[in-house]
Amino acid sequence: MSDYLQLPPESRLDVFSMAEALTRAGRLSARDLARLRGINVTAVHPLVYLAEQHLDDLSRPGKKLDMDALLHFLADETGQSAVEIDPLKIDVASVAEVMSKAFAERHRILAVAVSPEEVTVASAEPLVSNWEHDLGQVVRRPIRRVIADPREILRHTQDFYAMADSVRGAHGIRGLDAGQRLSNLESLVELGARGGEPDANDQHIVSVVDWLLQYAFEQRASDIHIEPRRKVGKVRLRIDGILHDAYELPAVVSTAVTSRFKILARLDVAEKRRPQDGRMKTRTPDGNEVELRLSTMPTAFGEKLVMRIFDPDVLLKSYAELGLTDHNLERWQSMIETGTGIVLVTGPTGSGKTTTLYSTLRRLATPEVNVCTIEDPIEMVEPAFNQMQVNHNIDLDFATGVRTLMRQDPDVIMVGEIRDFETAHMAVQAALTGHLVLSTLHTNDSPGAISRLNELGVPAFLIRATVRGAMSQRLVRRLCTDCKQLEPADPDGWQTMTGGALPMPEQLFRPVGCKQCRDTGYRGREGLYEVLVASTDVQETIVDGYSTRDIRHAAIADGMTPLRLAGAEKVADGETTIEEVLRVTPALER
Repeated sequence: MSDYLQLPPESRLDVFSMAEALTRAGRLSARDLARLRGINVTAVHPLVYLAEQHLDDLSRPGKKLDMDALLHFLADETGQSAVEIDPLKIDVASVAEVMSKAFAERHRILAVAVSPEEVTVASAEPLVSNWEHDLGQVVRRPIRRVIADPREILRHTQDFYAMADSVRGAHGIRGLDAGQRLSNLESLVELGARGGEPDANDQHIVSVVDWLLQYAFEQRASDIHIEPRRKVGKVRLRIDGILHDAYELPAVVSTAVTSRFKILARLDVAEKRRPQDGRMKTRTPDGNEVELRLSTMPTAFGEKLVMRIFDPDVLLKSYAELGLTDHNLERWQSMIETGTGIVLVTGPTGSGKTTTLYSTLRRLATPEVNVCTIEDPIEMVEPAFNQMQVNHNIDLDFATGVRTLMRQDPDVIMVGEIRDFETAHMAVQAALTGHLVLSTLHTNDSPGAISRLNELGVPAFLIRATVRGAMSQRLVRRLCTDCKQLEPADPDGWQTMTGGALPMPEQLFRPVGCKQCRDTGYRGREGLYEVLVASTDVQETIVDGYSTRDIRHAAIADGMTPLRLAGAEKVADGETTIEEVLRVTPALER
């Protein structure tokens, strides 16, 4: 602690006092101090005002005194920690029970963590403590003070209490006295048990659903999971490919929320014994329209619901934005520009195959080209395509769908997945009759896609005649550009990743964690690609009795970069880490 901030106890911060303290600390110029003299703001918090002035930070050349810098300066001055309020790390139900909303708003504070040992409370006024005694008497635990962005405190106060009130209201708990608090969601269930399930159209349930959707959009989630347990329903979000616990709902509220989503997706609400699929549209906080694909599944404790979030803007991304650049991009375009043949995309679920195919089809779907698809289910509805969905109830499968599409005068056919001989046979027939067929396979790498067709029963001579190439892909988390830092390269990790095939850089970037990436060190994802072009040399290996190893060696000799080496190039460029590449890619074969 230092004594740059010279304000008496119980004083609220003001612009000039903060400016003087920053000047004493050598972080603000005398010129900027003179400009701030006499400033008295009431509409916004002094920290917000100062952050919005974009003042130069003399202790960090080229940097500004932003909110993060101001909070950490205050933390050093007062001995309190500066924190970012991350709802993914907060038990919203518990913190909302620590104090009433009126008390939180009156003192502009918010509980951000509750444990048997202490209660952590965030404030933007570190010198004001007149509320601590009253709160301590109620919670009967020590209070740990932390400093947070006043805008985040205000915003999350509204969100947390609105969510908690909606959950309580949906569960039949209304009019709780301020002194009646619940230690956890289990006791919430016990106290609020009224019997029966809340109405899915109840305003409280509607509010919970709206909050979950908006929260998922703000967190950049790609999937929302609502999973029933014995006494609670867990809400989890997949962000940048990793699942995070987000919230816990009382079991009956979770059931009602699931029913509400089923109503919005026009599913059969009464049917809970068999899986169902559906879709719905909504808007993000920015006003952009997004589509959600819903899937339900019966479990031991009720219906599990997963919603995949599809952002139409993804289809507008360039190949470079998807991570497909330079050498691999040229090879990919050489395959799809042939106009005929089979082009395959491989990789596990969630590796971005659908995004790649849709982005490619969107570029192919000019007014002169008829693009038709057969999917199970239709991932994203795109007006530029003619899309058909598999329906097993009427014997409309992939093979039948391709047979139908061939009578529709198509130029390009996209088959959602080749998973049996019939579909593979029809794809080959479509390619032989002059169509370009794009499809997916679930294999580990690109050479494996060629072998899989043979395993499905397609003769080697037909594979040689029709397959133009295959591309395997994975998604890796991208390092946050705001906080990544250089460190000496790890020789063992580099050797494991590359097998010595590439020279090791002296330094590589590592994840650190900051406000922008929510302390993960990563923000967003990009693709790793392994593009196999069926060149003459590769085709010569596709003979009766050929092996995947033969194809791989021929493809590498022809210029194919294996997935791990493609990842190593991204690591060397400072875009991701060795750990990420090893996590998602198969090992190099000797």
